[in-house]
Amino acid sequence: MLTIKEDLINALKDRTATIGILGLGYVGLPLAAAFGNAGFNVIGVDPDRRKVDALNQGTSYIQDVPTEQIARLVKAGKLTATTDFAALCTVQAVSICVPTPLRKTGDPDMSFIMSATNELAKCMHPGMVVVLESTTYPGTTRELLLPRLGTEQGLTVGEDFFLAFSPERVDPGREDWTTLNTPKVMGGITPACSEVAAVWYSQALQTVVPVSTAEAAELSKLLENTFRMINIGLVNELAIMCERLGVDVWEVIDAAATKPFGFMKFTPGPGLGGHCIPIDPLYLSWKMKSFQYTARFIELASDINTNMPRYVVSRVMDALNDQGKTLKGAHCLVLGAAYKPDIDDIRESPALDVIGLLQRKGATVVYHDPYIPTLHTHDNQEMHSVPDVMAAVREADCVVIVTSHSSYDYPAILASARLIFDSRNALGKLGKGNPKVVRL
Repeated sequence: MLTIKEDLINALKDRTATIGILGLGYVGLPLAAAFGNAGFNVIGVDPDRRKVDALNQGTSYIQDVPTEQIARLVKAGKLTATTDFAALCTVQAVSICVPTPLRKTGDPDMSFIMSATNELAKCMHPGMVVVLESTTYPGTTRELLLPRLGTEQGLTVGEDFFLAFSPERVDPGREDWTTLNTPKVMGGITPACSEVAAVWYSQALQTVVPVSTAEAAELSKLLENTFRMINIGLVNELAIMCERLGVDVWEVIDAAATKPFGFMKFTPGPGLGGHCIPIDPLYLSWKMKSFQYTARFIELASDINTNMPRYVVSRVMDALNDQGKTLKGAHCLVLGAAYKPDIDDIRESPALDVIGLLQRKGATVVYHDPYIPTLHTHDNQEMHSVPDVMAAVREADCVVIVTSHSSYDYPAILASARLIFDSRNALGKLGKGNPKVVRL
């Protein structure tokens, strides 16, 4: 007679297991599509009725997941969506992909994970595997999920059900590295948990990388983004130092990058954006405080990066002053609002900070972004992308390039603008030495 583990592994390998995806955002929907494409029947659960209705109509709302793919999966019966958490009672494998924001106090907001876990707890049954994908602090899977899952039903982890952590590594807008081919780290509460979860994910994804524990998997994601955050903080501080030294920071970075070993190129900018890099390292910093340890690199890099929008605005003020104008009363065009080029994601975008700071200094601010038709500022002001970018360029006292979308005609913008502050070196050689251009 087969064990519960063996039965579940067989069901996963022959694709008869039904998959549940809890949370259908930037992480959950690509994952749901990947499992559906692999031949699984997938049920997506999300409290947002608009997302559920869109998916059931065969429409995608995520740039990286084509509508044609969703329509095909829905038509084939491989993907359905619902707001009813009770649907999880019918599945054998669940991936939790809910947000994990930071509170204003700087501590992790676990409310989404807790809510999802509590709903899932009602549906636990023997022969179930659960994987948490939401980025969080080391210990979350063992300390928060494990005590709540299977307890009511008297289930034993590693025997009756299986629990693991696998950090999401989605990088919106990339076509070379996707959910399908980006290696997937997997760490279970027990070795059996790791084995079952790895078998499940390997049916749809190309490479699964097992680690010994859930904590190792949790910490691996934080290391990835802490590495990036600290190095971005380093080059942001270098940009500030170079400005005071009268040295071109972009030239310095390009020169250093010619070294074929021992150097990885990072570039400065107006601040950090996206849901991961500005936030994830602070989970680790917060966790270490319970061990009376200060994560000094993280705290310092966070401080530098957080203050970059203020630095950008101060440089814009100086640039206008050099032209005999004041920032107060000036017309400023913020070019690009997404947190990085060629995507429609505005989460934690430094553009929001730059816009707010310019406004508080008395500037009249408009923005343009081909991917972000509408945004809400930190003051909950609704703004709309200007319809004619070139007309806005001509009207502006200063064009502030915050996001370097590839669709912009930078030579035309340079020819029409009175003054440009280029925080991304989007103009490249065109901007160097041009009296109308001030570079970060």
